[in-house]
Amino acid sequence: MENVMVIGAGFMGTGIAQVCAQSGYRVFLMDADPDELEKALGKIKWSVEKFASKGFLKDTPQTVLERISLETDLENASQVQWCIEAVYEEEELKLKLFEDLDRRVPADTPLASNTSSIPITRLARVTQNPARVLGLHFFGPVPFMGLVEVVRGEKTSEAVFNRGAEFVKTLGKTPVKVNKDIPGFVMNRIFGAAFRECVDLVADGIASPEDIDVGMRLGYGWNVGPFEIADNAGLDTFVRVGKSMQALGEENLVAKSDLISNMVEQGRLGRKAGKGFYDYDKNGKKKLRPGE
Repeated sequence: MENVMVIGAGFMGTGIAQVCAQSGYRVFLMDADPDELEKALGKIKWSVEKFASKGFLKDTPQTVLERISLETDLENASQVQWCIEAVYEEEELKLKLFEDLDRRVPADTPLASNTSSIPITRLARVTQNPARVLGLHFFGPVPFMGLVEVVRGEKTSEAVFNRGAEFVKTLGKTPVKVNKDIPGFVMNRIFGAAFRECVDLVADGIASPEDIDVGMRLGYGWNVGPFEIADNAGLDTFVRVGKSMQALGEENLVAKSDLISNMVEQGRLGRKAGKGFYDYDKNGKKKLRPGE
């Protein structure tokens, strides 16, 4: 059984840990905050039990959970065949982590980042061997989303790039290869351009989030509307990604309005907070409004 270390027990890291464990990997889920780790394990337990009840899990929930070890440090990084960073979208934090991982993780183990905006080349520059650094950009909620962008940094080796695509397939996901390392990669640039316009239309009072979501679902075949996507990902995440994109010179992909930053200041972080563009019950289910 191969070992995978996932660093960061937030929304994305928790989902990545779950799909790795479901696919037969032994997972070290690492976070410096023990409370976050316990919350993450509770969420995984709830999720795999739901999967099992619907017949979507090939192993028992207990078997999947037994493959996950909770870690508050990087001591077991020397034992892994894959290492996936999924901490907050802050470049300095990621750089310090990659510098540390480079010393701890075996030389033949790929170092992957789940960053959604920061070029992989920028993260790889603090390592001794940038050829083993790549992007594995998962989409959330990870257990439900079939897409992972596999991102080639300027010095990522062909072998590691292809190995990343094959690893993604073992998780039951479809890899989309990103051959040139640019801020936001491919899918987030496309979504960012669309979402920028959506936010500004709402801020200018031209349309409501609900109507835009309905329009994108019924008019363009989206399964989920852009504001529903934002609530699922967390509006605080969108603020951090926006700041990252601006710092990288990609202001054209960020809304002019401060609507989302104002919502975050008010505690409207999305589904995880029970309120964002929509309101949610204690189980995270969207509350219906009159007429829905």
